Amino acid sequence: MSRFSEQVTDLLRGDVRADRVVPPSGMAARLTLIAAAAMAFLAVFALALSLATGRIASDWSKELAETATVRISAPVDELAALTEAALRVLNSTEGVASARALSTEEQQALLEPWFGSDLPLDVLPVPQLIEVREARSGFDAEGLRLRLGAEVPGAVLDDHARWRRPVVQAAQRIRALGLLSLVLIGGVMAAMITLAAHAALSANAQVVTVLRLVGARDAFIARAFVRRFTLRAFWGAVIGTLVGVGAILMLPGTPSDGNLLSGIGFDGANWLWCLTLPVTAATAAFFATRAAARRNLRGLA
Repeated sequence: MSRFSEQVTDLLRGDVRADRVVPPSGMAARLTLIAAAAMAFLAVFALALSLATGRIASDWSKELAETATVRISAPVDELAALTEAALRVLNSTEGVASARALSTEEQQALLEPWFGSDLPLDVLPVPQLIEVREARSGFDAEGLRLRLGAEVPGAVLDDHARWRRPVVQAAQRIRALGLLSLVLIGGVMAAMITLAAHAALSANAQVVTVLRLVGARDAFIARAFVRRFTLRAFWGAVIGTLVGVGAILMLPGTPSDGNLLSGIGFDGANWLWCLTLPVTAATAAFFATRAAARRNLRGLA
């Protein structure tokens, strides 16, 4: 069995004699616990933001992809006839599930956030909007544009592609930033645990010297530090993850609201990602402490 496998086995099984090498308390112990808890707390929010952004952007993009809009600009006395002609074209187009003209009240509601509730649509040259629902097979947007342009003058098809693209790009960038944040959080935690391990090894230099005099090998001493700091990081990350999950649950709203700020959180199987944070923290602490112990023991030789 390799030395690495032995360290993993000792980590899971435990060694009472080796555990006595590292003091159970002190500044290094508190620093490891606090660092792991704080980094896990931040990781919960970074993970929640990344997953929520991807989920909400996917919902928005899917909703936009399933609908299209036809805008008809024409004189008031011609608008009704052109609307009927556009509906005939749309209903006879393969891939269009349904098409309907928006009522005056619906168009009023769409314009109300920008122009207020007293906008007189009956006297203003407001275009007629037609909502188009796309079938599962989809329709040929370019072909439909050409047909509408030939049969319904003043009709413009908007398949929402220009709206979907920025949403998808923004979601990808925020997701990438979230993953980068997780990497940075893991790096900072590993660095702090490395410093704590260095401090503990330096503070126990005399103990290490005595252990060597009585025949202890460096591998035995290193395993003691690796096990103690790995477990401290694991339990610190457990605490931080639980506090972070509690804070997420206290946020207002639910992920189904469609609002980014109220949709930050986890749903379904995504909650399982939280279980990986303590394991990831322990893994980072294992390798960081293992490397620090090897360097320090060589320096104390």
